[in-house]
Amino acid sequence: MSWVFVAGEFVYKLKKPVRRPFLDLTTLAAREANCREEIRLNRRLAPDVYLGMVPLTQEHDGRLALAGHGEAVDWLVKMRRLPDACTLDRVILDRTITPQSGSIEALADLLIAFFAACQPADISPLAYVRQFAREHVVNVAVLRDSRFSLDGAQVKGVLDRVQRGIEDGALLEDRVKHGRVVEGHGDLRPEHICLSDPPVIIDCLEFSRELRLVDPFDELTFLALECELLGAGWIGERLIERCAQRLNDAVSPRLLEFYWVYRACLRARLALAHLLEPEPREPSKWLPLARRYIALAQSRMLKPALRAAL
Repeated sequence: MSWVFVAGEFVYKLKKPVRRPFLDLTTLAAREANCREEIRLNRRLAPDVYLGMVPLTQEHDGRLALAGHGEAVDWLVKMRRLPDACTLDRVILDRTITPQSGSIEALADLLIAFFAACQPADISPLAYVRQFAREHVVNVAVLRDSRFSLDGAQVKGVLDRVQRGIEDGALLEDRVKHGRVVEGHGDLRPEHICLSDPPVIIDCLEFSRELRLVDPFDELTFLALECELLGAGWIGERLIERCAQRLNDAVSPRLLEFYWVYRACLRARLALAHLLEPEPREPSKWLPLARRYIALAQSRMLKPALRAAL
């Protein structure tokens, strides 16, 4: 939804004039408002990275300029460039992060302070459950699409697990009732985390407040899933344990299981969605990736006897 320009020590983001089911950026006013919202929200976790907005101006001779003297014809978000080598996905793949480094504890402390400062979301328990139900309907349609030749039994098992969690929504509803659902980041992935000193987290999901209304342990489980996919499952385990202790939140293993399986199904669906585009990029990548997510979903499903005991 943006063009990103890397220019020395700065990065500029120019919004594309696109319309999607979840947003409309086809007008200048909408793109300006989206830029302002992106800066406001991302300064919560990266205050020194999001430097402000810069107008794209059209000068008297017709040329375009950044912050010139002519009329503003568009807007860009200006950011401080972060070192590529310090992103969480990069240090996992480069094997430069270890349990002894202390960087995950620093990241956990950043997230703990962030979540502790968030006010409970103004959402009803029923509305929170319905968010999952709506996305699950789409997940089912895509993951069961015969064009993708996924393992039918495997897919059925993980989708049924999510369906049970939605139908018996007490655990989800309790999170809202106890003030645990907040306006969070919404897209907490390793590539959005820079393990600088101090660490920063960028690229929150700025275009939909509804999708930012999350349980912190949904966000943490999503991050844990992505770290597991990259081969560093210990990171998610450590983050969840430290955050649970510091936030004084004895989150249920059954709930963590639900979040894990749901997020894995969602990520599998988003991978497959690329293949539904008219001209998909890297078409050979998406089906194997979806299969990996389904396998990860299945790997964390509790045995029925253990689930019943919890």
